[in-house]
Amino acid sequence: MVNLSKELGVQSYCFRGFKDNEQVAQLVKKCGLSALELCGVHIDFQDVSQFEPVIETYKRNGIKIVAIGVQGFANDKKKEEKYFEFCKLAGCKLMSVSFNLSTTPKCYRTAERLADKYDVYLGIHNHGARHWLGSAEMLRYVFANTSKRIGLHIDTAWALDSREDPVAMCEMFADRLYGLHIKDFVFDRAGRPEDVIVGSGNLDLKKLIATLKKIDFKGAAVLEYEGDVENPVPAITKCVKAVRKLA
Repeated sequence: MVNLSKELGVQSYCFRGFKDNEQVAQLVKKCGLSALELCGVHIDFQDVSQFEPVIETYKRNGIKIVAIGVQGFANDKKKEEKYFEFCKLAGCKLMSVSFNLSTTPKCYRTAERLADKYDVYLGIHNHGARHWLGSAEMLRYVFANTSKRIGLHIDTAWALDSREDPVAMCEMFADRLYGLHIKDFVFDRAGRPEDVIVGSGNLDLKKLIATLKKIDFKGAAVLEYEGDVENPVPAITKCVKAVRKLA
């Protein structure tokens, strides 16, 4: 299993209030982490001239880019191949993705061919009850019609939003579980979600970590906390401590 004490990462979207990658790298280190999932807030994946400087910034600071995402796929090979070119240069093997429903199944085939070519795995981001890929039933259907290059990069909080059990989903899709957004929500009476420290809301963090051990999860595990945009470090640091205490 992945060592959650040493290899735990964070989604760069948590630091969307800070656009400079040098500053983001310093904030990641302040949280006690050395791994990152890089999102489009901090790089334009269509501008290859940004690739090497951004990668070098994190490398110089001891931050490993373990994944990128969430990247949209709509059967646009010219655009989408750039994502894979970045992954190759950065040395990362995982991409968190979403598929455009109107372009299926062709978008799957394009994604699979590129994933094979660049030796990258694609994990679907289950973005809540309103998203067509939010339910376990739909994910089962997609996986039945795609190669194992396409799996799941589960977001535990958005699984809760879909009234799914994220822990059960991890076990259900163990052979396709490539990545993990460890994230927690509480909901108000209208069902609106609010980010909280992982394990303090509706996510059974202890059971999640026990299940990851049980299935021998070896993918990328990253924290995501979308609150406190101007100063997310204190809350993310608490999330890190919560995971490491149980791991």
